[in-house]
Amino acid sequence: MKTELLAPAGDMARLKTAIIYGADAVYFGGKQFSLRSRASNFTLEDIKEAVQFAHGYGRKVYVTVNIIPHNDDFEGLREYLEKLQEFGVDAIICASQAILTLCKKVAPKLEGHISTQQTTINTAAIEYWQKKKADRVVLGREVSLRQLREIMKGTDMPIEVFIHGGMCANYSGRCTISNMLTNRDANRGGCAHSCRWNYHLWHDDQLLDREDYLFSMGSRDMCAADYLEDLLKLNVASLKIEGRMKTAFYIACVVRGYRYLIDCYDAQGFISERQLEKGRAMIMLGTNRDVFPGFYPGFDIGAGQLYNLPQTASQNFVANVKGYDEETRTAVIEVRNHFEKGDRLAIINPGEDDVVFTVEKMLDLQGNEVEIANRPMQLLKITVPVAVSENTFIHLIREQL
Repeated sequence: MKTELLAPAGDMARLKTAIIYGADAVYFGGKQFSLRSRASNFTLEDIKEAVQFAHGYGRKVYVTVNIIPHNDDFEGLREYLEKLQEFGVDAIICASQAILTLCKKVAPKLEGHISTQQTTINTAAIEYWQKKKADRVVLGREVSLRQLREIMKGTDMPIEVFIHGGMCANYSGRCTISNMLTNRDANRGGCAHSCRWNYHLWHDDQLLDREDYLFSMGSRDMCAADYLEDLLKLNVASLKIEGRMKTAFYIACVVRGYRYLIDCYDAQGFISERQLEKGRAMIMLGTNRDVFPGFYPGFDIGAGQLYNLPQTASQNFVANVKGYDEETRTAVIEVRNHFEKGDRLAIINPGEDDVVFTVEKMLDLQGNEVEIANRPMQLLKITVPVAVSENTFIHLIREQL
């Protein structure tokens, strides 16, 4: 069994990006019954289109139906599951035994994948879900590599593990901070990410930290690139990237990097240090937050904690392609961040090395020469050294000082 690379999609554009840049499968939520309600999410018509697009590339589609439901949350669920089956969705990701049971009854062609929200971290729990006719289990992030090896020896259930993205301040999302502070239920799609807000530390009426210092309960993000070879050797079913609310640029960079590393392993049975360094650089290009390898090396209490103020977003992503004239080698680009004439840019093409070039001339659509691109969403024309397709990403090469 070939290990799958599974990527998130917050909307149709990001779904297409994930597939074009190398994901074997994508997951997303609908307008109902899904966590991450602040992601754009998919209407039923969107889901139908997404399945057609993904299946056209030979890729799979999983829809999250992962709320922790109250009685009134079941209204319309049966019909929703039937529609997903009708559209050809490959699986649902669910966190409720009741939803899994209903799915098996009314939409038996849909696989049922048990969400990380269930905090499945041992063989006995996997056996339980196997008896309930689950088709796959997404392990909680709170599993070390040693523990994962033991789990894989003790089960034939397809296992999915996280390799990249946000870490929760609680056990795999079983959190009520958002409920308490904002009255938004994290387990019904309303998480306000309160753990990532900035706080002062008080005891009674005494301020314990500096007045000018704020801290966050949020963790560093996971980046398991260093452990990817170990995970591939274990023949897990799926390697999952978190981030349905992330940008298309993030998706492109992270998916491309892990796709490169997986392909290296598939071709030669290992990942060299040079390849690991290259793949990690691809991944980190789209990642703004500090990272650590999660719990794979063990449970180092301090490794994932953020001690400093959150980083500001980098401005590596400067443009994406909206059109290309093959005869003149001119690309119409949409500006996203500041760059100037004379800067070195790189084109991020799927499955290929970056193509680096220097901006020698920029024109607006009226033919006027432009020296500085500093108006977000402005359309400009530049000459590029290779053919590019629509929505190809361009990033700035920052010189090392």
